[in-house]
Amino acid sequence: MRGATDAVPLYGSGFSGDPAGLYRAMRAQHGTVAPILLDGDIPGWFVLGYRELHQVTSNPELFARDSRRWHAWDHIPEGWPLMPFVGYQPSVMFAEGAEHRRRSGAISDALTAIDQFELRQICERLADGLIDTFAGSGETDLMIHYAARLPLLVIAELFGFPGTEVSELAADIAASLNEDSGAIAAHQRVAARMARLVKAKRGRPGADVPSRLLAHRAGLTDEEAVIDLLVVMSAAQQPTANWIGNTLRLMLTDDRFAVSLSGGRRSVGQALNEVLWHDTPTQNFIGRWAVRDTQLGGRRIRTGDLLVLGLAAANTDPQVRPDFNEAGTDGNQAHMSFSHGEHACPYPAPEIAEVIAKAAVEVLLDRLPDVVLAVPAEDLGWHSSLWMRGLVGLPVEFTPAYTPIPAMGAPGTAFG
Repeated sequence: MRGATDAVPLYGSGFSGDPAGLYRAMRAQHGTVAPILLDGDIPGWFVLGYRELHQVTSNPELFARDSRRWHAWDHIPEGWPLMPFVGYQPSVMFAEGAEHRRRSGAISDALTAIDQFELRQICERLADGLIDTFAGSGETDLMIHYAARLPLLVIAELFGFPGTEVSELAADIAASLNEDSGAIAAHQRVAARMARLVKAKRGRPGADVPSRLLAHRAGLTDEEAVIDLLVVMSAAQQPTANWIGNTLRLMLTDDRFAVSLSGGRRSVGQALNEVLWHDTPTQNFIGRWAVRDTQLGGRRIRTGDLLVLGLAAANTDPQVRPDFNEAGTDGNQAHMSFSHGEHACPYPAPEIAEVIAKAAVEVLLDRLPDVVLAVPAEDLGWHSSLWMRGLVGLPVEFTPAYTPIPAMGAPGTAFG
């Protein structure tokens, strides 16, 4: 499909302005599967249709995860910005069949052992610690100083990371998800920290996720544990941060979530679910590769073709939800925001992310009940990313609140 004249370029500035509008235009022109060009005019297919996305993610024998199947490798330039997403690594992300079941099963069991009541307590304590750092000022940027920090702090505690490493770890994880030349170096720094952590846990295990993963009957090697823990951490940090930020934005800009004269507002849980439908943190996912020639959405897919999963586009597919813009999303969790099939977010990762996000929003609103945006809603900017949907900033104002001096050994190093 190289050189397709009607392919839609999915790179460059401007994508973040109105991705939903772009998806509508693509659907109108191309239907449920559209030809696209990624950075460097590398061709692929964009799956917009809900049913088509379900078909791709439900058939790993036909649409597989091992990127070495891609027929375009000879055309990929050195330093290609999307290499961190597609460059094959022996991780659970690219594993298939029995090997994927072995690796993902170990991850699921290690995460299932997390007590969600204790997790909620951890989230509340860390959220309070973050709020303490700005509550007395009367203003802050909730994206920079709260939403982007809290998930990493929680994950670092669940993983048993030293508090002194958290700040640099957070910066490197964020940089590794950017679509620029620094992403690869940032990923390498995160990997080095994870390798040191795994080595330490192998010698002295604790009540943490890496220790449980290393002790699992699947028998992961240190190298396998390092790379799979990196997958878990990266998948949890930025999407959860964006979920928090996008939900706070919704609750601060939509009258349905404002305190009314009748004494109530729609719940935080409803806001979290609505964000997954309308502003899902992970917009698109790269990808799947066709195992053999096939058809999808009326398109002829060739062996080795790349397919990008349009998660956000599928959520708004009018063939599945013709009344999407008018109807509410209460109780409807059939969205594709965590993908689908055996390579979806492993259980119970979505539930853990929801505990973190819900605690973040509820604690903030409890501590700062009169918080309001410090700028017009239309001035809020989005990161220019094909993959993630997240705010650049979320400046707010509120009545300054007294904050106690943190006790010794509390968030000092983690929140610095």
